[in-house]
Amino acid sequence: MGLHLETTAHRPWLLPNRPWVMAQTWNDLLFAHWPAELSVLRPLIPPSLEIDTREGQAWVGVVPFRMSGVRLRGTPAVPGLSAFPELNVRTYVTAGGKPGVWFFSLDAANAVAVAVARSWFHLPYYRGRMSCEEQDGSIEYASERIDRRAPAAELRARYRATGAAFSPVVGSVEHFLTERYCLYAADRKGRVFRGDIHHAPWPLQTAEAEFRLNTMADAAGVVLPRTNPLLHFAKRQDMVAWTPEPVTS
Repeated sequence: MGLHLETTAHRPWLLPNRPWVMAQTWNDLLFAHWPAELSVLRPLIPPSLEIDTREGQAWVGVVPFRMSGVRLRGTPAVPGLSAFPELNVRTYVTAGGKPGVWFFSLDAANAVAVAVARSWFHLPYYRGRMSCEEQDGSIEYASERIDRRAPAAELRARYRATGAAFSPVVGSVEHFLTERYCLYAADRKGRVFRGDIHHAPWPLQTAEAEFRLNTMADAAGVVLPRTNPLLHFAKRQDMVAWTPEPVTS
């Protein structure tokens, strides 16, 4: 796993001056993005966070991928616990001049990972029955939420890359949707936290996808428009994360 801690010129702010706590690798990732109405998203996000838009347009992403090499700092990846499919539903927010990601949900096929992420990072993780397999050059992905703490949600999709890898250009929609170096979350008391992350610039590829079933955003209270999503694929991305800290006004 390449942590790329010396590669920082692309970052919008400096790395935290404290040790990272978790490392992981994202594999066979699809960014599927749809435009969204601000009026729909606003009630679903803490008022202290500003919904981030590009040219006045908000976006919602459904992002399936496969985790590997998940480990805490100073420990090796544990077989059976460090690799599993994950699926998130997200939009984009900003606070204190730091644009980041807000997750409506994160489904994972690993009960331990779900428990740790909910406790340490205040993220809305849920258990899912999931599979992610390569077949004939495409990724066959299936997810069914089995966690009773959230509404039922499913995704069944097939996707693949269709072009050469490129780094998103600053100012482009691809850069806006992917190059983000923190996440925001809220605890049960409504306190908002920011968690820094770091990775190299995204190696994006254009992509195509077939969605046979997709109720992931519906479960979060967001109805996706009946338009074709903006699609991008990434074969691999190594990342590290820091413990979230409270966002102060």
